[in-house]
Amino acid sequence: MSYATLAQLSERYGAEVIQSLTDRATPPAGAIDEDVVDRALADTDAAIDGYLMRRYALPLATTPALVVDLALAIAIYKLHRFVPDDKIKADYEHAMKTLRETAQGIVQLAVEGVEPASSGGSGVQTSDRDRDMTPENMKGFI
Repeated sequence: MSYATLAQLSERYGAEVIQSLTDRATPPAGAIDEDVVDRALADTDAAIDGYLMRRYALPLATTPALVVDLALAIAIYKLHRFVPDDKIKADYEHAMKTLRETAQGIVQLAVEGVEPASSGGSGVQTSDRDRDMTPENMKGFI
Protein backbone atom coordinates (compact mmCIF):
# COMPACT_ATOMS: atom_id res chain seq x y z
CA MET A 1 0.00 0.00 0.00
CA SER A 2 1.42 3.33 -1.04
CA TYR A 3 1.20 6.36 1.24
CA ALA A 4 0.16 8.58 -1.69
CA THR A 5 -1.45 7.99 -5.07
CA LEU A 6 -1.32 9.46 -8.55
CA ALA A 7 -4.82 10.85 -8.01
CA GLN A 8 -3.67 12.69 -4.87
CA LEU A 9 -0.59 14.05 -6.66
CA SER A 10 -2.76 15.26 -9.54
CA GLU A 11 -5.27 16.82 -7.15
CA ARG A 12 -2.61 18.72 -5.20
CA TYR A 13 -0.25 19.78 -7.99
CA GLY A 14 -2.43 19.52 -11.10
CA ALA A 15 -2.44 16.91 -13.86
CA GLU A 16 -0.55 19.26 -16.18
CA VAL A 17 2.36 19.55 -13.75
CA ILE A 18 2.49 15.79 -13.23
CA GLN A 19 2.38 15.25 -16.99
CA SER A 20 5.21 17.72 -17.58
CA LEU A 21 7.36 15.97 -14.96
CA THR A 22 6.67 12.41 -16.11
CA ASP A 23 6.27 12.58 -19.89
CA ARG A 24 9.86 11.77 -20.80
CA ALA A 25 9.23 10.16 -24.17
CA THR A 26 10.76 11.54 -27.35
CA PRO A 27 8.61 12.97 -28.86
CA PRO A 28 6.43 13.66 -25.82
CA ALA A 29 3.40 11.38 -25.59
CA GLY A 30 1.19 14.07 -24.06
CA ALA A 31 0.17 11.88 -21.11
CA ILE A 32 1.22 11.08 -17.57
CA ASP A 33 3.72 8.23 -17.47
CA GLU A 34 2.35 6.11 -14.64
CA ASP A 35 5.52 4.02 -14.46
CA VAL A 36 7.56 7.11 -13.58
CA VAL A 37 5.00 8.10 -10.95
CA ASP A 38 4.92 4.57 -9.51
CA ARG A 39 8.72 4.56 -9.23
CA ALA A 40 8.73 7.93 -7.42
CA LEU A 41 5.95 6.76 -5.08
CA ALA A 42 7.82 3.52 -4.33
CA ASP A 43 11.00 5.49 -3.54
CA THR A 44 8.94 7.79 -1.34
CA ASP A 45 7.38 4.87 0.53
CA ALA A 46 10.82 3.34 1.11
CA ALA A 47 12.16 6.62 2.51
CA ILE A 48 9.18 7.06 4.83
CA ASP A 49 9.33 3.44 6.00
CA GLY A 50 13.01 3.86 6.76
CA TYR A 51 12.18 6.54 9.29
CA LEU A 52 8.93 5.09 10.66
CA MET A 53 10.28 1.58 11.29
CA ARG A 54 12.22 2.85 14.30
CA ARG A 55 9.00 3.74 16.13
CA TYR A 56 6.04 2.08 14.41
CA ALA A 57 5.11 -1.43 13.36
CA LEU A 58 4.86 -1.51 9.58
CA PRO A 59 2.77 -1.60 7.49
CA LEU A 60 0.56 0.98 9.14
CA ALA A 61 -3.07 -0.15 9.44
CA THR A 62 -4.25 3.30 8.39
CA THR A 63 -2.34 6.12 6.77
CA PRO A 64 -2.50 9.32 8.85
CA ALA A 65 -3.07 12.57 6.98
CA LEU A 66 0.39 13.78 8.04
CA VAL A 67 2.06 10.82 6.32
CA VAL A 68 0.05 11.44 3.13
CA ASP A 69 1.12 15.09 3.18
CA LEU A 70 4.77 14.13 3.66
CA ALA A 71 4.54 11.51 0.91
CA LEU A 72 3.14 14.02 -1.58
CA ALA A 73 5.88 16.55 -0.79
CA ILE A 74 8.61 13.93 -1.18
CA ALA A 75 7.14 12.35 -4.33
CA ILE A 76 6.79 15.63 -6.24
CA TYR A 77 10.38 16.44 -5.36
CA LYS A 78 11.52 13.03 -6.61
CA LEU A 79 9.65 13.51 -9.89
CA HIS A 80 11.82 16.49 -10.76
CA ARG A 81 14.76 15.57 -12.98
CA PHE A 82 16.24 19.02 -12.70
CA VAL A 83 16.32 21.65 -9.95
CA PRO A 84 12.81 22.11 -8.50
CA ASP A 85 11.47 25.52 -7.60
CA ASP A 86 12.05 26.89 -4.11
CA LYS A 87 8.58 25.93 -2.80
CA ILE A 88 8.97 22.26 -3.81
CA LYS A 89 12.46 22.14 -2.30
CA ALA A 90 11.33 23.80 0.96
CA ASP A 91 8.38 21.40 1.26
CA TYR A 92 10.71 18.42 0.70
CA GLU A 93 13.19 19.63 3.32
CA HIS A 94 10.34 20.20 5.80
CA ALA A 95 8.98 16.70 5.10
CA MET A 96 12.39 15.12 5.72
CA LYS A 97 12.81 17.11 8.95
CA THR A 98 9.37 15.95 10.10
CA LEU A 99 10.31 12.34 9.36
CA ARG A 100 13.52 12.69 11.38
CA GLU A 101 11.52 14.16 14.27
CA THR A 102 9.01 11.31 13.99
CA ALA A 103 11.83 8.77 14.20
CA GLN A 104 13.12 10.55 17.32
CA GLY A 105 9.66 10.59 18.92
CA ILE A 106 9.30 14.38 18.83
CA VAL A 107 6.39 14.11 16.37
CA GLN A 108 3.94 11.27 16.92
CA LEU A 109 1.50 9.86 14.42
CA ALA A 110 -2.18 9.54 15.25
CA VAL A 111 -2.15 5.76 14.90
CA GLU A 112 -3.42 3.57 17.70
CA GLY A 113 -1.30 0.80 19.15
CA VAL A 114 1.47 0.49 16.63
CA GLU A 115 4.40 2.02 18.45
CA PRO A 116 6.63 -0.91 19.45
CA ALA A 117 7.24 -1.54 23.11
CA SER A 118 10.38 -0.12 24.61
CA SER A 119 13.25 -2.54 25.12
CA GLY A 120 13.88 -1.08 28.56
CA GLY A 121 17.48 -0.33 27.64
CA SER A 122 16.98 3.36 27.13
CA GLY A 123 16.59 4.39 30.77
CA VAL A 124 19.35 5.61 33.04
CA GLN A 125 20.94 3.04 35.33
CA THR A 126 23.23 3.92 38.20
CA SER A 127 25.27 1.84 40.57
CA ASP A 128 27.12 3.18 43.55
CA ARG A 129 30.08 1.62 45.30
CA ASP A 130 30.43 1.25 49.05
CA ARG A 131 31.42 4.45 50.77
CA ASP A 132 35.05 4.43 51.86
CA MET A 133 34.69 7.25 54.36
CA THR A 134 31.77 6.96 56.71
CA PRO A 135 31.18 8.60 60.09
CA GLU A 136 32.02 5.30 61.80
CA ASN A 137 35.49 4.83 60.26
CA MET A 138 36.29 8.55 60.43
CA LYS A 139 36.02 8.81 64.24
CA GLY A 140 38.77 10.94 65.57
CA PHE A 141 39.15 12.84 62.28
CA ILE A 142 35.84 14.67 62.40
